[in-house]
Amino acid sequence: MRRSLARRAAAAAAVLALLLTGCSGTDDGRDADGTIRLRFQSLAWQKESVDANKQLVKEWNAAHPDVQVDYVQGSWDNVHDQLLTSFEGGEAPDIIHDASDDLADFAYDGYLADLRPLLPERLKADIPEQSWRTTTFDGGIYGVPFLQEPRVLIANTEILKASGVRIPTPEQPWSWAEFRKVSKELTGKGRYGVAWPLKEPVSVTLNLGLSGGGQLFHRDADGRAELRFEEGDRVVTGTIHDQVNTDRSAARTALGMGGSDALPGFFGGRYTMLPLGFAYRQQVVEQAPEGFEWTVLPAPAGSGGLAQGVSPQTLSVAEDSPHQEEAVAFIDFLLRPPNMVRLARGDWMLPTGTTALAHPSLHTDENGWATGTALAGHLRPAPAQTVRGYPEWKDKVATPALQEYYSGAIGAGELRKRLVDDGNRVLARYQR
Repeated sequence: MRRSLARRAAAAAAVLALLLTGCSGTDDGRDADGTIRLRFQSLAWQKESVDANKQLVKEWNAAHPDVQVDYVQGSWDNVHDQLLTSFEGGEAPDIIHDASDDLADFAYDGYLADLRPLLPERLKADIPEQSWRTTTFDGGIYGVPFLQEPRVLIANTEILKASGVRIPTPEQPWSWAEFRKVSKELTGKGRYGVAWPLKEPVSVTLNLGLSGGGQLFHRDADGRAELRFEEGDRVVTGTIHDQVNTDRSAARTALGMGGSDALPGFFGGRYTMLPLGFAYRQQVVEQAPEGFEWTVLPAPAGSGGLAQGVSPQTLSVAEDSPHQEEAVAFIDFLLRPPNMVRLARGDWMLPTGTTALAHPSLHTDENGWATGTALAGHLRPAPAQTVRGYPEWKDKVATPALQEYYSGAIGAGELRKRLVDDGNRVLARYQR
């Protein structure tokens, strides 16, 4: 965090210079009447989620006239570049909504505040250690993980029942081998057993790979990140490849789709199952034809059990914010258990907080809530969570390599070479 220290030193020097020259100082984030004004950039995009966030901001402002929060709408589509520009320009929002796998470079470059001295004990104790690990870099905590999303199978109930296949539960999930077998059994004339929407294949591959015993990213004795493609990493990648290219039980055309793109085919009976993030249930509820029956199944399990990697949504504070304590107080309010439940239900995701996760509304069978909640204890930090250079590796190396492998354009040997050999060259530049 050397850059953070340098930035603090520079700020102190600037203050000293102002004092010596008799200047009055710069904007400290207060209105003319002394009211502290914080900017909260939210990435909520679903109407229920936006409404929940805005309502909570309204409630905070009503109760805290001396510390007012302005809601700023951001977008997941360009958040990394937008934040980088705002950090470099000294215009970053005080409170930053992001995802944990986007924080590493910002944390190491000193743009985010270390929250350790600011976090209240209640909040630290309520969120499990495995979740805190997703936002911990070089010993500091640079975000509060608050929402997480397991990957599940959303399936056509009518086709499942008619096929007679065993229906998996979190207690007795399918193995990856059984999932492949079932997918073949569910494939028929004009219908595929499964469709993998893999327009963005990297996080799906890495996070589900944990269940097969894969890791891909490892640390050597000196703590340097390195890539290794081992037997466990072949479980999920090999299953998807073989379903598409050998069994013909997975639709090739779906590989270039996003999750939303595959829903019409699912509703039309072209695909029996879709591996999707838990939040896609909202779109299913809103878009499914009248009378369409669907269910939520756990993702398959392997030698790692039901383990999945996740990159929780996070709330961070800008290092340059002049009112970090007040910003953390707002985060603490936003993430009180009843409020965390509201945010989770608004986003159709799971809260990280143990108190919120126990709320009865998240344990109902309706819309698959209970299945998702049962998976919460199996969620682990995504494998590349703290690796510098991951965004470049993902965009320039892993995405094209996985897309070509899943489509059958390259084999497993070439996939390994590109992910590992080319990938380690990328990581090396960030670890000199």
